[in-house]
Amino acid sequence: MKNTRVITLANHKGGCGKTATVINLAAEFARKGLSVLVVDLDPQFNASYHLGKEHPTDMKLSISDLLLKRDADFMDVIQLETNIEGVSLLPASISLTDDEELIKKMFPSNPVGALSSVLKPGIGVFDVILIDTPPRLGFLTANALAAATDFIIPMVSGSQYNLNGMVDLLKDVTETTGEINADLNFLGVLLVKHDHRTKICRTMKEIAEATTDKLIPIDIPSSTKTQQAEAFKTSVGDIDPTSRIAIAFKELAEWVANEIKLDVKKGS
Repeated sequence: MKNTRVITLANHKGGCGKTATVINLAAEFARKGLSVLVVDLDPQFNASYHLGKEHPTDMKLSISDLLLKRDADFMDVIQLETNIEGVSLLPASISLTDDEELIKKMFPSNPVGALSSVLKPGIGVFDVILIDTPPRLGFLTANALAAATDFIIPMVSGSQYNLNGMVDLLKDVTETTGEINADLNFLGVLLVKHDHRTKICRTMKEIAEATTDKLIPIDIPSSTKTQQAEAFKTSVGDIDPTSRIAIAFKELAEWVANEIKLDVKKGS
């Protein structure tokens, strides 16, 4: 049985690179021979749109069917074949936000543990489960943190607003995870859209380093390759494996794999 690691990416600020990081980290893990599942917990369903063979609104089953305990089997909802080889998808539903109160009724004794319950059939099956979360701190993000073994906070470099988001999220996690997930491992803050040539990015990196002692030592640069990958529904590594951003995501995958002891293929 596999020792599954569940990695949640969360920040209550939008546009901070959560989905792009989930997609490209998943692709790099798959290239390293790991079995990967992406769980889309964002009602905006960008990860589902990127990975899915069909539009999310046309998908017959979604994560809502599992959370609402409808007559759906876990592996029936999982899409094993997606637009990125080796990456499976548990798609989101546009109704997730509206479903929150119903989900709480389905799991009255532990509503924040709803996702953990739903993901149990995938534990031991996949090497890595990556969870994409909505751009807000709320019920769905709390579920994603409760289900995780590890979490990452992506933050746009040079953005005071995203720095505030990091501080708010760290405070919220510190206050709540003792109750919902005492073993949650904080991998660190990930700087995205980082340009080391600009003073504002360098300054914000220094502030982030001073704010948290866990700044991931790989920066993700800004690149149009991200938009190209979105347009072609693939990864930046498939668009141009020699680009700075593709190399950065590869290094990020290697760093995370080493930190959490993932058994990756040698030389991949």
